[in-house]
Amino acid sequence: MFVSSKSLLVKARKKHYALPAFNTSNLEVTQALFEAAQENKCPLIIQTTESAIRYAGLENLFSMITTMEKTAKVPVAIHLDHGRDIKLLKKCLAMGYKSVMIDASKYSFEKNVSITKSIVKIAHKKKASVEAEIGVLGRMGKAELTDPRQAKLFVEQTGCDALAVAIGTSHGAHKFEGKPNIDLQRLEEISELVKIPLVMHGSSSVPKKIVNKANIFGARIKQAKGVSEKQLKKAITLGVAKINIDTDLRLAFTASLREHLNKSPEHFDPRKYLASSREGVKEIVAEKMALFGCRGKAR
Repeated sequence: MFVSSKSLLVKARKKHYALPAFNTSNLEVTQALFEAAQENKCPLIIQTTESAIRYAGLENLFSMITTMEKTAKVPVAIHLDHGRDIKLLKKCLAMGYKSVMIDASKYSFEKNVSITKSIVKIAHKKKASVEAEIGVLGRMGKAELTDPRQAKLFVEQTGCDALAVAIGTSHGAHKFEGKPNIDLQRLEEISELVKIPLVMHGSSSVPKKIVNKANIFGARIKQAKGVSEKQLKKAITLGVAKINIDTDLRLAFTASLREHLNKSPEHFDPRKYLASSREGVKEIVAEKMALFGCRGKAR
Protein backbone atom coordinates (compact mmCIF):
# COMPACT_ATOMS: atom_id res chain seq x y z
CA MET A 1 0.00 0.00 0.00
CA PHE A 2 1.31 3.43 -0.93
CA VAL A 3 2.19 5.83 1.87
CA SER A 4 1.81 9.60 1.85
CA SER A 5 4.94 11.59 1.14
CA LYS A 6 4.25 13.60 4.31
CA SER A 7 4.91 10.54 6.46
CA LEU A 8 8.35 10.23 4.86
CA LEU A 9 9.30 13.89 4.60
CA VAL A 10 8.47 15.00 8.13
CA LYS A 11 10.83 12.34 9.42
CA ALA A 12 13.49 13.32 6.89
CA ARG A 13 13.47 16.98 7.88
CA LYS A 14 13.54 16.11 11.57
CA LYS A 15 16.48 13.72 11.11
CA HIS A 16 18.36 16.03 8.69
CA TYR A 17 18.40 13.93 5.55
CA ALA A 18 16.49 14.27 2.29
CA LEU A 19 14.69 11.91 -0.04
CA PRO A 20 15.34 12.13 -3.76
CA ALA A 21 12.07 12.12 -5.69
CA PHE A 22 12.53 10.51 -9.09
CA ASN A 23 10.42 10.96 -12.20
CA THR A 24 9.48 8.04 -14.42
CA SER A 25 7.64 7.50 -17.67
CA ASN A 26 8.62 3.96 -18.64
CA LEU A 27 9.27 0.42 -17.44
CA GLU A 28 13.07 0.43 -17.27
CA VAL A 29 13.37 3.61 -15.21
CA THR A 30 10.68 2.36 -12.84
CA GLN A 31 12.49 -0.96 -12.40
CA ALA A 32 15.74 0.88 -11.70
CA LEU A 33 14.09 3.01 -9.02
CA PHE A 34 12.56 0.06 -7.19
CA GLU A 35 15.72 -2.03 -7.39
CA ALA A 36 17.95 0.78 -6.12
CA ALA A 37 15.55 1.66 -3.30
CA GLN A 38 15.43 -1.91 -2.06
CA GLU A 39 19.16 -2.52 -2.37
CA ASN A 40 19.87 0.69 -0.45
CA LYS A 41 16.97 0.23 1.99
CA CYS A 42 15.70 3.68 1.12
CA PRO A 43 12.09 4.94 1.07
CA LEU A 44 11.03 5.67 -2.50
CA ILE A 45 9.17 8.69 -3.83
CA ILE A 46 8.31 7.99 -7.45
CA GLN A 47 6.83 10.81 -9.51
CA THR A 48 4.80 11.12 -12.67
CA THR A 49 4.40 14.42 -14.48
CA GLU A 50 1.47 15.44 -16.62
CA SER A 51 3.66 14.99 -19.71
CA ALA A 52 4.66 11.48 -18.58
CA ILE A 53 0.99 10.65 -18.16
CA ARG A 54 0.24 11.93 -21.66
CA TYR A 55 3.10 9.80 -22.98
CA ALA A 56 2.41 6.51 -21.20
CA GLY A 57 -1.17 6.79 -19.97
CA LEU A 58 -2.26 7.31 -16.37
CA GLU A 59 -3.71 3.83 -15.93
CA ASN A 60 -0.64 2.20 -17.45
CA LEU A 61 1.81 4.10 -15.23
CA PHE A 62 -0.24 3.62 -12.09
CA SER A 63 -0.74 -0.11 -12.72
CA MET A 64 2.96 -0.64 -13.40
CA ILE A 65 4.06 1.21 -10.26
CA THR A 66 1.36 -0.45 -8.15
CA THR A 67 2.45 -3.91 -9.29
CA MET A 68 6.06 -3.25 -8.28
CA GLU A 69 5.04 -1.67 -4.99
CA LYS A 70 3.18 -4.82 -3.93
CA THR A 71 6.43 -6.76 -3.57
CA ALA A 72 8.63 -3.86 -2.44
CA LYS A 73 10.31 -4.11 0.95
CA VAL A 74 10.50 -0.33 1.40
CA PRO A 75 7.85 2.40 1.85
CA VAL A 76 6.72 3.81 -1.50
CA ALA A 77 4.92 7.09 -2.21
CA ILE A 78 3.51 7.75 -5.67
CA HIS A 79 3.41 11.47 -6.39
CA LEU A 80 1.94 13.69 -9.11
CA ASP A 81 4.62 16.24 -9.96
CA HIS A 82 3.65 19.77 -11.03
CA GLY A 83 -0.08 19.18 -11.14
CA ARG A 84 -1.66 22.08 -13.01
CA ASP A 85 -4.65 20.28 -14.51
CA ILE A 86 -7.15 20.15 -11.65
CA LYS A 87 -9.25 17.51 -13.38
CA LEU A 88 -6.22 15.22 -13.77
CA LEU A 89 -5.10 15.91 -10.21
CA LYS A 90 -8.48 14.81 -8.87
CA LYS A 91 -8.37 11.73 -11.10
CA CYS A 92 -4.97 10.78 -9.66
CA LEU A 93 -6.29 11.10 -6.12
CA ALA A 94 -9.34 9.01 -6.97
CA MET A 95 -7.12 6.34 -8.52
CA GLY A 96 -4.96 6.01 -5.41
CA TYR A 97 -2.16 8.57 -5.48
CA LYS A 98 -1.25 9.40 -1.89
CA SER A 99 0.75 12.49 -2.78
CA VAL A 100 0.12 15.29 -5.26
CA MET A 101 1.63 18.64 -6.12
CA ILE A 102 -0.66 21.49 -6.97
CA ASP A 103 1.32 24.04 -8.95
CA ALA A 104 -0.58 27.31 -9.07
CA SER A 105 2.60 29.37 -8.72
CA LYS A 106 1.98 31.29 -11.95
CA TYR A 107 -1.04 32.97 -10.41
CA SER A 108 -1.25 35.81 -7.90
CA PHE A 109 -0.57 35.00 -4.27
CA GLU A 110 -4.26 35.17 -3.44
CA LYS A 111 -5.33 32.87 -6.28
CA ASN A 112 -2.49 30.45 -5.52
CA VAL A 113 -3.71 30.27 -1.92
CA SER A 114 -7.31 29.72 -2.99
CA ILE A 115 -6.53 26.93 -5.46
CA THR A 116 -4.06 25.21 -3.15
CA LYS A 117 -6.42 25.35 -0.20
CA SER A 118 -9.19 23.68 -2.21
CA ILE A 119 -6.87 20.84 -3.28
CA VAL A 120 -5.61 20.37 0.28
CA LYS A 121 -9.19 19.89 1.43
CA ILE A 122 -9.86 17.23 -1.21
CA ALA A 123 -6.55 15.41 -0.74
CA HIS A 124 -6.66 15.31 3.04
CA LYS A 125 -10.07 13.63 2.91
CA LYS A 126 -8.32 10.83 1.02
CA LYS A 127 -5.39 10.84 3.49
CA ALA A 128 -3.10 12.11 0.74
CA SER A 129 -0.49 14.81 1.18
CA VAL A 130 -0.13 17.99 -0.84
CA GLU A 131 2.97 19.78 -2.05
CA ALA A 132 2.50 23.36 -3.22
CA GLU A 133 4.79 25.97 -4.73
CA ILE A 134 5.35 29.66 -4.20
CA GLY A 135 7.79 31.49 -6.42
CA VAL A 136 8.80 30.57 -9.96
CA LEU A 137 11.70 28.34 -11.01
CA GLY A 138 14.18 29.45 -13.63
CA ARG A 139 16.92 31.93 -14.27
CA MET A 140 14.85 34.93 -13.36
CA GLY A 141 15.18 37.98 -11.19
CA LYS A 142 14.94 38.07 -7.43
CA ALA A 143 11.29 39.08 -7.70
CA GLU A 144 10.49 35.58 -8.95
CA LEU A 145 12.18 33.84 -6.03
CA THR A 146 10.28 32.76 -2.95
CA ASP A 147 9.71 35.49 -0.39
CA PRO A 148 10.27 34.01 3.12
CA ARG A 149 7.48 35.91 4.87
CA GLN A 150 5.06 35.24 2.05
CA ALA A 151 5.98 31.55 2.25
CA LYS A 152 5.09 31.47 5.94
CA LEU A 153 1.75 33.12 5.29
CA PHE A 154 1.06 30.78 2.37
CA VAL A 155 1.60 27.65 4.47
CA GLU A 156 -0.55 29.01 7.29
CA GLN A 157 -3.42 29.84 4.93
CA THR A 158 -3.36 26.69 2.79
CA GLY A 159 -2.41 23.89 5.19
CA CYS A 160 -0.16 22.28 2.57
CA ASP A 161 2.15 19.49 3.73
CA ALA A 162 5.32 20.41 1.82
CA LEU A 163 6.46 23.58 0.11
CA ALA A 164 8.47 23.83 -3.10
CA VAL A 165 10.62 26.94 -2.98
CA ALA A 166 12.26 28.92 -5.77
CA ILE A 167 15.84 29.73 -4.78
CA GLY A 168 17.54 29.84 -8.18
CA THR A 169 17.24 26.31 -9.57
CA SER A 170 15.72 25.53 -12.96
CA HIS A 171 14.40 22.56 -14.91
CA GLY A 172 16.31 20.87 -17.72
CA ALA A 173 19.90 19.95 -18.51
CA HIS A 174 21.22 23.41 -19.27
CA LYS A 175 20.80 24.97 -15.84
CA PHE A 176 23.83 27.20 -15.51
CA GLU A 177 26.43 28.24 -18.07
CA GLY A 178 28.45 30.12 -15.47
CA LYS A 179 28.62 29.74 -11.72
CA PRO A 180 25.41 28.28 -10.24
CA ASN A 181 23.51 30.96 -8.36
CA ILE A 182 21.61 29.15 -5.61
CA ASP A 183 20.34 31.51 -2.92
CA LEU A 184 21.09 29.50 0.22
CA GLN A 185 20.68 32.60 2.38
CA ARG A 186 17.11 32.91 1.17
CA LEU A 187 16.56 29.22 1.86
CA GLU A 188 17.82 29.66 5.41
CA GLU A 189 15.40 32.54 5.96
CA ILE A 190 12.52 30.44 4.62
CA SER A 191 13.52 27.51 6.82
CA GLU A 192 13.44 29.67 9.93
CA LEU A 193 9.84 30.67 9.23
CA VAL A 194 8.41 27.55 7.56
CA LYS A 195 8.59 24.34 9.56
CA ILE A 196 7.02 21.89 7.12
CA PRO A 197 9.30 19.94 4.74
CA LEU A 198 10.81 22.07 1.99
CA VAL A 199 11.25 20.87 -1.59
CA MET A 200 13.84 21.71 -4.24
CA HIS A 201 12.87 21.28 -7.88
CA GLY A 202 15.27 21.35 -10.81
CA SER A 203 18.04 19.92 -8.65
CA SER A 204 19.89 17.54 -10.94
CA SER A 205 23.67 17.94 -10.83
CA VAL A 206 24.23 17.21 -14.55
CA PRO A 207 27.33 15.06 -13.85
CA LYS A 208 30.13 15.87 -16.27
CA LYS A 209 31.15 12.21 -16.48
CA ILE A 210 27.71 11.22 -17.76
CA VAL A 211 27.49 14.08 -20.27
CA ASN A 212 30.97 13.22 -21.55
CA LYS A 213 30.06 9.54 -21.83
CA ALA A 214 26.98 10.35 -23.88
CA ASN A 215 28.94 12.68 -26.16
CA ILE A 216 31.75 10.15 -26.68
CA PHE A 217 29.18 7.78 -28.13
CA GLY A 218 27.52 10.27 -30.45
CA ALA A 219 25.36 12.62 -28.40
CA ARG A 220 25.56 16.38 -28.81
CA ILE A 221 24.77 17.55 -25.31
CA LYS A 222 26.19 20.95 -24.41
CA GLN A 223 28.28 21.11 -21.28
CA ALA A 224 26.33 22.69 -18.44
CA LYS A 225 26.37 22.90 -14.70
CA GLY A 226 23.66 21.67 -12.41
CA VAL A 227 23.29 22.07 -8.67
CA SER A 228 26.51 21.00 -6.98
CA GLU A 229 26.62 18.22 -4.41
CA LYS A 230 27.98 20.71 -1.88
CA GLN A 231 24.97 22.99 -2.37
CA LEU A 232 22.55 20.09 -2.10
CA LYS A 233 24.11 18.92 1.16
CA LYS A 234 23.91 22.43 2.58
CA ALA A 235 20.27 22.74 1.51
CA ILE A 236 19.44 19.56 3.42
CA THR A 237 20.77 21.14 6.63
CA LEU A 238 18.42 24.07 5.98
CA GLY A 239 15.19 22.08 5.96
CA VAL A 240 15.02 20.62 2.45
CA ALA A 241 13.58 17.12 2.77
CA LYS A 242 12.65 16.35 -0.86
CA ILE A 243 14.90 16.91 -3.85
CA ASN A 244 13.49 16.33 -7.33
CA ILE A 245 15.69 14.51 -9.82
CA ASP A 246 14.79 13.93 -13.47
CA THR A 247 17.43 15.31 -15.82
CA ASP A 248 20.22 13.19 -14.33
CA LEU A 249 18.16 10.04 -14.94
CA ARG A 250 17.57 11.01 -18.56
CA LEU A 251 21.26 11.68 -19.08
CA ALA A 252 22.25 8.36 -17.49
CA PHE A 253 19.66 6.47 -19.55
CA THR A 254 20.84 8.09 -22.79
CA ALA A 255 24.56 7.67 -22.09
CA SER A 256 24.21 3.97 -21.29
CA LEU A 257 21.97 3.37 -24.29
CA ARG A 258 24.40 5.06 -26.67
CA GLU A 259 27.36 3.18 -25.21
CA HIS A 260 25.64 -0.17 -25.62
CA LEU A 261 24.57 0.42 -29.21
CA ASN A 262 28.02 1.76 -30.09
CA LYS A 263 29.86 -1.21 -28.61
CA SER A 264 27.31 -3.80 -29.75
CA PRO A 265 25.90 -2.51 -33.04
CA GLU A 266 24.72 -6.00 -33.93
CA HIS A 267 22.11 -5.92 -31.15
CA PHE A 268 18.54 -5.27 -32.21
CA ASP A 269 16.71 -6.82 -29.24
CA PRO A 270 15.43 -3.86 -27.16
CA ARG A 271 15.72 -5.94 -24.00
CA LYS A 272 19.50 -5.96 -24.33
CA TYR A 273 20.16 -2.26 -24.79
CA LEU A 274 17.33 -1.10 -22.52
CA ALA A 275 18.76 -3.32 -19.77
CA SER A 276 21.97 -1.29 -20.05
CA SER A 277 19.98 1.92 -19.71
CA ARG A 278 18.24 0.52 -16.65
CA GLU A 279 21.60 -0.20 -15.01
CA GLY A 280 22.85 3.29 -15.83
CA VAL A 281 19.82 4.84 -14.16
CA LYS A 282 20.10 2.52 -11.18
CA GLU A 283 23.70 3.60 -10.62
CA ILE A 284 22.90 7.32 -10.49
CA VAL A 285 19.86 6.68 -8.27
CA ALA A 286 22.04 4.85 -5.74
CA GLU A 287 24.51 7.74 -5.79
CA LYS A 288 21.74 10.24 -4.99
CA MET A 289 20.48 8.12 -2.11
CA ALA A 290 23.96 8.01 -0.60
CA LEU A 291 24.51 11.74 -1.14
CA PHE A 292 21.24 12.75 0.50
CA GLY A 293 21.82 10.54 3.55
CA CYS A 294 18.71 8.39 3.13
CA ARG A 295 20.31 4.97 2.72
CA GLY A 296 19.03 2.60 5.38
CA LYS A 297 16.15 4.90 6.36
CA ALA A 298 13.52 2.35 5.30
CA ARG A 299 14.35 0.23 8.34
